[in-house]
Amino acid sequence: MYRDHTKEIQIGDRKIGGGNPVLIQSMCNTKTENVAATIEQIHRLEDAGCDIIRVAVPTMEAAAAIREIKKQIHIPLVADIHFDYRLAIAAIESGADKIRINPGNIGARERVKAVVDKAKEYGIPIRVGVNSGSLEKDLLAKYGGVTAEALVESALKEVAVVEELGYDNLVISIKSSDVLMCVAAHELIAKKTNYPLHVGITESGTLLSGNIKSSVGLGIILHEGIGDTIRVSLTGDPVEEVKSARLILKTLGLRKGGVEVVSCPTCGRTQIDLIHLANQVEDMVSGMDLDVKVAVMGCVVNGPGEARSADIGIAGGIGEGLLIKKGEIIKKVPEHELLSVLREELLKMQEMQK
Repeated sequence: MYRDHTKEIQIGDRKIGGGNPVLIQSMCNTKTENVAATIEQIHRLEDAGCDIIRVAVPTMEAAAAIREIKKQIHIPLVADIHFDYRLAIAAIESGADKIRINPGNIGARERVKAVVDKAKEYGIPIRVGVNSGSLEKDLLAKYGGVTAEALVESALKEVAVVEELGYDNLVISIKSSDVLMCVAAHELIAKKTNYPLHVGITESGTLLSGNIKSSVGLGIILHEGIGDTIRVSLTGDPVEEVKSARLILKTLGLRKGGVEVVSCPTCGRTQIDLIHLANQVEDMVSGMDLDVKVAVMGCVVNGPGEARSADIGIAGGIGEGLLIKKGEIIKKVPEHELLSVLREELLKMQEMQK
């Protein structure tokens, strides 16, 4: 597996690569200069299961804000730099655990060297990021446009610039909004380098389209053993990115823990508002520290059998419902008590797992 053979990199108190667990990243959509709002959002992301957070650093004020933000969060922080090398240096000096740059956008070699030297001084990794919108003109001409091969060549060329400056504490990201192109690019680069890869489908869209594109793309890439960190890029609340990423990893067997909710798709036999109930259950369990599967079924006829693979579940009927454990009916309760009875049982299970 490629993932087992990538170089191990330290980001704050976390390690990626070398067979370590795939970590979840997200990016704040607050103004980094607004320290209070950024900290509040990072705390929500931490609660959702975010492992690494990235913030935009478009100004010196944003770079300086990192120092205060770092004091009040509990996960590594990555500074996202686009063009100004001085912002990268300031972000590192303010305590960023990693910086994300495209050396080609930084400019002259001495400017790139100044950033690399500062990263080397502080011992933090550099994520070399290339995406389909930042490809060099000569590569676009060589390959006749944006291709997987062009993305890989661009990324490795930028990596070589940093390596020539005597630094190999690197993570690579190559992103495209074209899912299959992104998959092909990752398959290609995994054979050409042993640096850890940060994987994501860039500009994937809104909650619906973004989740579908990310699930397909990340699912294929991760299943092939490629990728050391991931981000599900969504146009919306970044907490949703983390929820989706956790579910993708869990579905692929790459992460354990957390409550998994399964629910039937509803049919003409459904006698309760199953859609509302399933959403209530998902919200209720989101903060629970439990490694269990919960089933929410809409029919007392097939519910117990369909819920057999779950640790616990509920099935609705006409004005009443069943509490089920491992497919066995435990008790019958009025419909309006289903949610509270399930919560009570889950809290007991949580206490027993401590």
